[in-house]
Amino acid sequence: MQTRRPRLAPQLKPLDRPLALSDRVYHTLRQLLREGRMGAGDRLREVSLAAQLGVSRTPIREALARLASEGLVAVEGRGYVSRGVSSDDVENIYELRFLLEPTAIRQAAATARDPKSHAPLAAAVRECASADRAGDADAFMAGNARFRSVWLAMVRNRQLVRAIERYASHVQHLRRMTLSDPSVRAVALAGMTRISAALAAGDGEGAARAMRDQLTAARQALREAGGAARKRVRRAAPKRTRRTAART
Repeated sequence: MQTRRPRLAPQLKPLDRPLALSDRVYHTLRQLLREGRMGAGDRLREVSLAAQLGVSRTPIREALARLASEGLVAVEGRGYVSRGVSSDDVENIYELRFLLEPTAIRQAAATARDPKSHAPLAAAVRECASADRAGDADAFMAGNARFRSVWLAMVRNRQLVRAIERYASHVQHLRRMTLSDPSVRAVALAGMTRISAALAAGDGEGAARAMRDQLTAARQALREAGGAARKRVRRAAPKRTRRTAART
């Protein structure tokens, strides 16, 4: 005798499942790292982080291991430290960006030419322009990130998008290093405007060229920012040496 399966009411929908605790801890710590709230070399202590987040050490340990696999933190001894972004990191990340992002945005042009699809891109550009006029670097970065997420959502090759998002946390951190500079924001805004116009016209090749130019300008800004930071360190080093000598 066959057992009849119960019929579900047609209005039932799959239930939303909340993120596991380790996932929530991971996303929280990754966001802090992306925003630059943890400096390079800062030790990430499991006990302290667990106390601050109100969780046990196990989800902290799992989250830190995931962040280490992404290169956002480094293993040091028996613990973890926040990784800075070295000049080699910048070059490696931008080598990937030049390979992937022009191809991706060329695909996005097929969707972005539709006025309804393009509207969020234009809104993000206006948001950045308004933030730039107000001198609000945080608002500019938020608009810039929104522009990026909108056009990535238009890319049909989702494997390509996942490859690009693999280094998204690093890119966010790099933006924070440079977009506080008004001159860098002006270049970024001009690039976004040019990319947006090419996408609105359905010009994939034009969008790809604009993206390559934008990446070139962004990499140069980071090289200059890194060079300035190294000079500050060298200038400060003799002062520390003299202070140490005076105490001995």
